[in-house]
Amino acid sequence: MGVDHLSHNIFCKYPLIRIMKKIYIVIFSLLLSTNSFAAGGDGGGSSEASLYDDAVKLVKRAGKLEKKEKLDKAKKLYSQAFTKLEKALKKDKKNPDILNYMGFTSRKTGNFEIAEKFYLQGLNINPNHNGINEYLGELYVQTNRIDKANERLEVLKNCNCKEFGELELIIKTRGTKVY
Repeated sequence: MGVDHLSHNIFCKYPLIRIMKKIYIVIFSLLLSTNSFAAGGDGGGSSEASLYDDAVKLVKRAGKLEKKEKLDKAKKLYSQAFTKLEKALKKDKKNPDILNYMGFTSRKTGNFEIAEKFYLQGLNINPNHNGINEYLGELYVQTNRIDKANERLEVLKNCNCKEFGELELIIKTRGTKVY
């Protein structure tokens, strides 16, 4: 008890220490809140990682809506995701994952030309990117360029990945299975 009483007396006797304690508390609180924003929490941080993560969540939600045949709502979410991806790309211009999803969201909203440009940009950075090769192949099937889709399948043939099987099925069924 004596220590608490003593520390209280120090703060009363020395107003500068009281002020410094308040400043410390404010600075500490600000640091804590800044870290939670930067980590991509609910603070809506503006880092490319949180923008990318937010966009991926929107894409997944849109996919679920698409399966329920709520296409207009899905397109809106794909468009929102694209906007977040654009902002993320401004901060990280060499990220093939961002370009992959920009192509994907463009394709899902019917912008095939723009989608192809993003996919090709991503392949310039990483020619063996499984996701881009699969989705670009799907775009080629959608636009009736089966020879080009087969080129993407050839790139994936030794990857031992699900993307190969998915693209192979889409090519065989001419896109009637899934996009």
